[in-house]
Amino acid sequence: MVSTPAPAPARIETDPAHGGRWTSLWAAGREWLWHRPEPRRPGVRPGDAFADAGGLEECVPTVRGTPDHGDAWARPWHRAADGTESADCPDFRISRLIRAEGDRAVAEYRLTAEPGYRFLWAAHALLDLAPGARLGIADGTPVRHYPDGGDGYTTRAWPSGLDRIGPDDGTATGAVVDTGQVSVHDGTAVLRLAVEAAGQPVSVALWRNLGGFPDRDPYRSVGVEPMLGRVFGLAAAGEGDAAVVPACGEVRWRLTVTAHTTTDIQNNQNNQKGTRTWSC
Repeated sequence: MVSTPAPAPARIETDPAHGGRWTSLWAAGREWLWHRPEPRRPGVRPGDAFADAGGLEECVPTVRGTPDHGDAWARPWHRAADGTESADCPDFRISRLIRAEGDRAVAEYRLTAEPGYRFLWAAHALLDLAPGARLGIADGTPVRHYPDGGDGYTTRAWPSGLDRIGPDDGTATGAVVDTGQVSVHDGTAVLRLAVEAAGQPVSVALWRNLGGFPDRDPYRSVGVEPMLGRVFGLAAAGEGDAAVVPACGEVRWRLTVTAHTTTDIQNNQNNQKGTRTWSC
């Protein structure tokens, strides 16, 4: 028996002065973003090693590699009168506009650069999830599994043991799943994330750190990260693994966040909005 979901508006707060970081994602009556004290975060500069304070970081043009977690998270973003927030990086400009649409929040993105520019983008969302939380993705979806921190991966099919978030066991593993949507089930709350980008590769990256990272003073963090691209590191991206700026000089994409509470809900991967088509 499936109960009727109770939709609730999602509320997002950001910190433009510090990399455009999302500091709050309040939906379905709870805060979803995980945080940790990181004294380096307020003073980071472009080129610094990643300072993991939690929340959601905008990682572009790469996640792993150089610059560490990309270039935009360590630069100030600027907010225009209409609410658009933008960051200027050496090779590109990224902009976003976040707005409420009924029971969902929608973030519209645009990256402008020279035609042919290749990049990855990840909404590097670290979520506050209890042991027993699970991730909803269609069974059999292709997965690139990164067992150690490097660029090497093995190919699997979902779920392969990646769908359950257990207690701390001293492990840390990453994966990139060939899908543009994921649901996160934690108790009676369900969060759905979906990314759409016409003509560009989309995926969902997972970072399941159950006290296995870093080697010194490890902590628990769980990342569920809608992406453009299919790998963690731009340098390792093969044909079709990265987004590419077309002749018009811009790429547009959309991230949609919805949430509801329920006491008994089946995972349904067919209730997302259809893909929107953008033109240059």
